[in-house]
Amino acid sequence: MAAAFGSSRSGPYWLGVSLPLTAVECYTRAMNSPEPLQSQSDIAHSEFRSYLASTGLAGIAIAMQQLLVAWILIGILELSAKEVGLIQALVGIPGIVLILLGGAKADGIDPRSLLIKVYTLAPILPLFLVAVLYLSQLAIWNILLWGLGMSFVISYTSPAQQALLNRVARGEVQKSVSGATAIGFIVQIMGLAVAGTLEVLGLIPVLLIQLVCFSCAALMVARVSSNAHEDKTEESTLAQLRKGVATISKSPVIAQTLSINFISSIFNAGSFMTVFPFIVRRIYEGDALLLSMMMVIFYCGATTSSLAMMRFMPLKRPGRIFLLMQLSRMFILGIMWLQPAQWVFAIAAISWGANMGITLTLARTIVQESATAEFRGRVMSVFTLGLLGSAPIGAIVLGSMIETFGTLNALLPAMLLSLGLFLYGVFFSRVYNYRSPVGYPAA
Repeated sequence: MAAAFGSSRSGPYWLGVSLPLTAVECYTRAMNSPEPLQSQSDIAHSEFRSYLASTGLAGIAIAMQQLLVAWILIGILELSAKEVGLIQALVGIPGIVLILLGGAKADGIDPRSLLIKVYTLAPILPLFLVAVLYLSQLAIWNILLWGLGMSFVISYTSPAQQALLNRVARGEVQKSVSGATAIGFIVQIMGLAVAGTLEVLGLIPVLLIQLVCFSCAALMVARVSSNAHEDKTEESTLAQLRKGVATISKSPVIAQTLSINFISSIFNAGSFMTVFPFIVRRIYEGDALLLSMMMVIFYCGATTSSLAMMRFMPLKRPGRIFLLMQLSRMFILGIMWLQPAQWVFAIAAISWGANMGITLTLARTIVQESATAEFRGRVMSVFTLGLLGSAPIGAIVLGSMIETFGTLNALLPAMLLSLGLFLYGVFFSRVYNYRSPVGYPAA
């Protein structure tokens, strides 16, 4: 086990695979910490790397989950698109409630402690499915249990990760968000690559890798220093949630960014979660390996765009680029809808990933910059809700659309919605004119 995780002069490596540290190196160079505070700077960068390693390892496990669920339902149990959409919704909808509770918990206690607890318990989930497979009892009900458990893990850890990020960022929020997002995409690629070998290795070895990743994530987040001055709240969770909602309603920029993100995710994240696997399976007659490769290509685009953004941060007007990305996505999905050759589809997948990398980073930056420290966990839980909670809703609708109107036609709602969100953001919201508090002075 010790050999599976370690470090080198270039950075950490997991399971014998060297982690690309481009994002970390870009971050540390971009931070430009004063030289006289070298020891403090070294501690800050060490904690940030431990934070990235923890979220990265957990990200590998969660990325594997994304492909494993889709392929078990489509490729092994051979369910219809409507059934797959319904099951994905049943797994994801409880996360709507859990993500808000997770945000309240992240504000109520030290987020580091919460992450350690959840990551320590998370290995039980892949171990459960390993036992099910060993006993040859794979069925829809145990896939649901496994998926619901992972929904709990994601919902409780996502707000805590984002609340902890501001502590380890040491004031450089935009660059830290971009670096953390880029690492997240890199480990998505690693997770999908591992999960894509399930037809070669088998499900049990892949699930054991998922178990190891969660265990190592707990060890790495424990290396981040605890906040001795972080007081536990005595308020009830309901009272904390009410204050969080009140904070969002008082900030038009936060509320409107969250709304655009939520509505967009219903059909855009839903399209990637539900429609994309069926396009690969039905239109291009692909197997688990091809689906894995296409998802890897998607996240390569997302990683590249996130790393490229770090060279231009801090941005003065991030809202404008965020809205332009909404519009450009319409044309990318339009190419996919035309059923192009597989190589053209792959280019469109890269472009879609690049679009998502920029959109996600900017939306998260705007919300994270605008939220106060007291309510950041709760506000970011609502942000994560837009990513996790809306996708199951889209899965139900798009699963039915695939069976009724055809696989490719299920992309049409996302295309039309992208145009509508762009027009709303430019003409009817304050997002377009949002000015970053850490951006450059106006010309």
